[in-house]
Amino acid sequence: MIKVGGSLGAEMARACADIARLAQQGADVVVVHGGGAEADRLAAELGRPVRTMTAPNGRHSRYTDAPALDALVMAMLGRVKPKLVAELTGAGLRAVGLSGIDGSLVTARRTPPARAVVDGVERVVRDDFSGRIHEVDPALLLTLLDGGFVPVVSPPARDPADGMLNVDADRFAARLSVALAADWLVILSNVPGLLRDPADPASLVAEVPGEELGPYLDGAGGRMKVKLRSAGEAFLAGVPHVVLADGRLDSPVLAARAGAGTTFVRGSR
Repeated sequence: MIKVGGSLGAEMARACADIARLAQQGADVVVVHGGGAEADRLAAELGRPVRTMTAPNGRHSRYTDAPALDALVMAMLGRVKPKLVAELTGAGLRAVGLSGIDGSLVTARRTPPARAVVDGVERVVRDDFSGRIHEVDPALLLTLLDGGFVPVVSPPARDPADGMLNVDADRFAARLSVALAADWLVILSNVPGLLRDPADPASLVAEVPGEELGPYLDGAGGRMKVKLRSAGEAFLAGVPHVVLADGRLDSPVLAARAGAGTTFVRGSR
């Protein structure tokens, strides 16, 4: 399982080259991607400003009202995914683009109304179309893998009552890796891994004990906290090799499998 970022440039091409090498060596590979940055660009083009909301506990999140969900879905399924599929196909793979709603792959539950600050005003938010993953049915992915295909998967997920929902792509990758009993989960981003000091790339935490994640979560911020929690959940659920790695390297996936980045381990450190 490889989780790549939403970049459409050289980083994507390098990750795809590694994925092709692994697949050509006989590995079954599922690629997961997000697309938040591309959704922001598309929203700007459409004249829809990106909005955030702040919960009472200070947590910031994307405010995914109907227009924002529309931009997210268009960006992930219409911009990021086709280029990823084309890149992998050009590398000799039989890549297939999917979302969590295809084949009832990922179902979710919509976040209930909650009080938050939006545009500087505190109110009860009732029109946010985001949620948390409830269940994963890997049958479609297993069928494709058995047929020699490389699935390229992303949100959205589906709530049986509320339709399409935005769900976190890192958690999406983690839950898929568990459902597939994957040997590896590699989550690529634009940093070397978990850093003790976010301003110092040399402060990499090379190993994180999966059973003692709390102090590391306390020291992480922003998107890294979500990546760390998602990766830790996958590791504790049985994925034996979990790595947070740097997608900017020349061979980011192979480097991660060789020990680059932050690796989850058993026991105290």
